[in-house]
Amino acid sequence: MKLGTLKNDTRDGALVVVSKNLKHAVVAYEAAPTLQSALDDWGYIAAQLKQLYDDLNRAPGPRAFELDPRQLAAPLPRAYQWLDASAYLPHVELVRKARGAAMPAELGKNPLMYQGDSDYFIGPCDPIEAAGEDWGIDLEAEIAVFLGDVPMGVNPDRAGDHIRLLALVNDVSFRELIPAELAKGFGFLHGKGATAFSPVAVTPDELGDAWDGKEVRLPVTVHVNDRRLGAPDCGTDMQFDFPHLIAHAARTRHRARFGNDLEPRSRDRTRLHRRDPRPRSAAERQSRDAIPQVRRSGENRNAGSRRPDDFRRHRAPGRRARAVTLDGSGASIILGKYGVGVGACVRGPASSGENWPRFW
Repeated sequence: MKLGTLKNDTRDGALVVVSKNLKHAVVAYEAAPTLQSALDDWGYIAAQLKQLYDDLNRAPGPRAFELDPRQLAAPLPRAYQWLDASAYLPHVELVRKARGAAMPAELGKNPLMYQGDSDYFIGPCDPIEAAGEDWGIDLEAEIAVFLGDVPMGVNPDRAGDHIRLLALVNDVSFRELIPAELAKGFGFLHGKGATAFSPVAVTPDELGDAWDGKEVRLPVTVHVNDRRLGAPDCGTDMQFDFPHLIAHAARTRHRARFGNDLEPRSRDRTRLHRRDPRPRSAAERQSRDAIPQVRRSGENRNAGSRRPDDFRRHRAPGRRARAVTLDGSGASIILGKYGVGVGACVRGPASSGENWPRFW
């Protein structure tokens, strides 16, 4: 399946099912109002979404509409948790070298992981905002996994069972702010901008043989201003696969957000959906979600020797970046008909009067 979120007047948007060729979509109001609500009750709702997906692929019905990715927010516009891990040691080496930091001795055994901001994510065509170019605006092409409930202490052999969806990510970084911030020893706050997502998230089966339950074996092609930056293979140099990252994240606690009945506001908007008539138990009403994701920059060991600064030439406002994944036939798996990936162009300071071109 391919799922997205249509922008509307709510924070969480409306869940849409997107056709395999990424040309059409249908609002999934009869199944779930939002992607978060679908993840909360995945065992029941996934089958309904799959039926919508199959029907849409057979023949778009009267409710289907032509998809313009500019209408889409991030597939999950906000999440209860966002964890970012550096699973590729070459990337870690280059980034740390660029800021004059040494490699941790234990990094080969335990991944670097931090809890980032998840109060909101930005969509594939939304501008990346920064107050000034001197922040050192940078991109990082990444693969994300969306999870269901993960129990504390899960074994890596079973951790992959909790993966529901995958997506592309542009992990926006402000390189000139990061060194001083990390020197305080308390992690990122200002050094990371709003994270940008691909137009849709896909179930693992959409990747076919390129997904082995642990990692994606496809190149991610990154362009800046239509100029190719790189095409690293996701399965190359991956020190820690997704199940190991999930197990690491769940070592000391359940990777879920346990709470009261957190019904999104859009449940009261009948024009977008109808309420699920089934009685819901307290356990079903608990809202839970976690998104570990793995960082992948525009390089790997097979790409040849490059100076760290080579990956920082594209940081000026107004420049555009995209990341794409293609199947064996060259068709886009996650992206729209424009061939555009994650993250709009950088927008300059509002006070500058500059109107930097949008990603589209």
